[in-house]
Amino acid sequence: QVQLVESGGGLVQAGGSLRLSCAASGRTFSTYHMAWFRQAPGKEREFVAGILWNGASTYYADSVKGRFTISRDNAAKNTVYLQMNSLKPEDTAVYYCAAKLSFRGSWYSQYDYWGQGTQVTVSS
Repeated sequence: QVQLVESGGGLVQAGGSLRLSCAASGRTFSTYHMAWFRQAPGKEREFVAGILWNGASTYYADSVKGRFTISRDNAAKNTVYLQMNSLKPEDTAVYYCAAKLSFRGSWYSQYDYWGQGTQVTVSS
């Protein structure tokens, strides 16, 4: 069982930066593949970025590639981060982190655990 708690959201102007954090409970965090998703009002939830259990590989949605960076701290903080730079109004959404034990061949689906979300609002 893994519990995920996101933080770091807020209101920022276009062009600004935010860093989201997702703190995980449990001693097995380092074995989980992690990802960030987001959901804007009236839209379906979409994949943003993912990172393998050991940080050896990352993957990004085209819409955030080059602007967002996902990372993780397995050693001390049991936390996954999403550094968001050059933010745009279309990045406005609730951001969720997710975890799964088995990769199952896809970054986009079959996550076992979800956080409660943190709101990111980018003003123009």
